[in-house]
Amino acid sequence: MSSPTRPARLAIAILAAALALAGCGKKEDAPAPAAAAAPKAAGEVYFCNWSEYIDPTVLDDFTKQTGIKVVYSTYDSNEALYAKMKLTEGGCDVVVPSTYFVSKMAKEGLLAPLDKTKLPNVAHLDPALMDQDYDKGNAVSVPYMWGLSAIAVDSTKIDPKKVTAWADLWKPEFKGQVLLLDDVRETFAMALRSLGHSGNTTDPKQIEQAYQRLAALLPSVRKFDSESPKDAYLQGDAAIGMLWNGEAYLAQQENPKLVLVYPKEGTVMWIDSLAIPKNARRIDAAHALVNFLLEPAIGKRNSEAVGYGTPNLAAQKLLDPAVASNPVAYPGADVLAKAELQVDIGDAITVYEQYWQQLKGGE
Repeated sequence: MSSPTRPARLAIAILAAALALAGCGKKEDAPAPAAAAAPKAAGEVYFCNWSEYIDPTVLDDFTKQTGIKVVYSTYDSNEALYAKMKLTEGGCDVVVPSTYFVSKMAKEGLLAPLDKTKLPNVAHLDPALMDQDYDKGNAVSVPYMWGLSAIAVDSTKIDPKKVTAWADLWKPEFKGQVLLLDDVRETFAMALRSLGHSGNTTDPKQIEQAYQRLAALLPSVRKFDSESPKDAYLQGDAAIGMLWNGEAYLAQQENPKLVLVYPKEGTVMWIDSLAIPKNARRIDAAHALVNFLLEPAIGKRNSEAVGYGTPNLAAQKLLDPAVASNPVAYPGADVLAKAELQVDIGDAITVYEQYWQQLKGGE
C-alpha cells in the first residue's frame, strides 16, 4: 500500500486530535500564557479576518494587555482578501488565509516571514498540524482554526433522514430552496465530490463536469452566500444546502431544528492560518496580536464562540465539555476519515474561476 498523500496525512492528524478530544473537555487551569513583549509605544494594529470568526471580546482584552488598539475588518472569501492585499498598501497587519491561499500568497511574495522569537505561544500548537507543504517550517503562517463544509437541513421543512449525500441537493423537490457557498473552491469541491472526483482535481474535463453539474443545479439555488450563510436558514430563505460547521454551530444556538448532515461522499476540510502581509506597517504589533491569539485561554474562547476546531492543544484541554463533545463543532473520527483537505491547485484555479464566472452569470 502506498503511503497517504500529504493532505490525507493532515486529515488523519486532525482525526487523531479529535479522538484525543473525546477525553478532554475537563475544566483545567489554563497554562500560564507566554506573552510577547508589548511594543514600547501604544498604537494600532489592523486585523482583517473572516466574518464571525472570533470572540469579539478578546480584542478588547488584547488592547487592555498591550495598549494597542485593534482596527478590525472582515471579508467573505479568500479571493476578497487576496484582492485587498494586492490593491491596498498596508491595509491589513494580520490576515487569516485558508490553506491553499497561504501557499499562493507566499509564492507571490505577499506574506512577511514570521519572527518566532516574538511568538512563544506557537509552542501550544499541535505539531501534527505544523510544517505542512503549504508552508514548510511555518515560515509565514501558523494555524488559527480548522473546519469543514457539510449539508444544512431545516428539519421543519425537510426530513433530515432523507438527506445523506451531496447528490441529494439535486433532488427536484428542493427547487428554489438550496443555498450554495459563494466560494469557488468550496462549491466546486462539493460538485466534484458528488461526481466521485477529488475536490482538488486539476483535470480540466473533471472541472468542466462539475461546472455542468452545478449549472443543472441553478434552478434549485435560492442564493449564494459566504459572508453569513447561516442567516438564510434562520430567516427561512433556504431549507437545505451547504454550510460551514461553525456557522451551523452558531445557527443551532438560535434554531436547534437546523440539522447538519455530513455527506457520505465526504466533506471539504480546510485550515485557516494567521499571517502577516509583506506590506504590513505595524510588524511588532502584528506579532503581538498573533501571539495573543495563540494563548490557550484565548484559543478556548474563540473556539467556543464560533464553533470551529482549535489547533491549540492546550486550548483543547480547557474546552467546555458541551463544545468538545458537540459533533457539529468537533466532528467524529468517521466524518474526518472521509474528509478531503483543500490544497493549492496552481494554475488550474484559472479554469475554476472561468467556469465560476459563467455559473454566477447564469444565476
